[in-house]
Amino acid sequence: MPVPVVENTDLKGVLIVRPKIFRDGRGSFCETWSARDWKSAGVDFEPVQDNHSVTIQAGTVRGLHYQLEPMAQAKLVRVVRGAALDVAVDIRRGSPAFGKWVSVKLTEQDQTQVFLPRGFAHGFCSLVADTEVVYKVDRYYSPEHDRAIRWDDPNIGIDWPFDDVELSEKDRTAPLLKDAEINFTYGEI
Repeated sequence: MPVPVVENTDLKGVLIVRPKIFRDGRGSFCETWSARDWKSAGVDFEPVQDNHSVTIQAGTVRGLHYQLEPMAQAKLVRVVRGAALDVAVDIRRGSPAFGKWVSVKLTEQDQTQVFLPRGFAHGFCSLVADTEVVYKVDRYYSPEHDRAIRWDDPNIGIDWPFDDVELSEKDRTAPLLKDAEINFTYGEI
């Protein structure tokens, strides 16, 4: 099986992963995760949990979410139905890229994935109705460590595709980055 193509983004450690897709008259097949391939690419990621998010309407934003140490999570994210704009924000204090963001369009057709190491807040916006996002994480969900940053923080300045979005109460009331509880330090993660 051919290894996926792994590309760097403008945020060191955040990777775009393009799996090799085999298509024929029956449909398609691709490997979405292989510990062997990740180890050979030098990425230390051992998932322990799969998450599946179903969003019923376009323009729904989920995020920006993260977990504090010692339960911070690295994530491998993909869309299995529909399309989403996936966003990573560097929240490692002392990082030259602190508060900077990168986005990647993920679709069911191309099966592109995004890898986010620990120390990054994560969010996505559904671009079409009935979008399903699946992601692997390397630490279990911990409600005590769960945190969020405002999706529209003007100091981050994410260019979301919709002005009027659907949000959860948690995301609507999340603090700005400058007020958020963060315990990540650049170089320690």
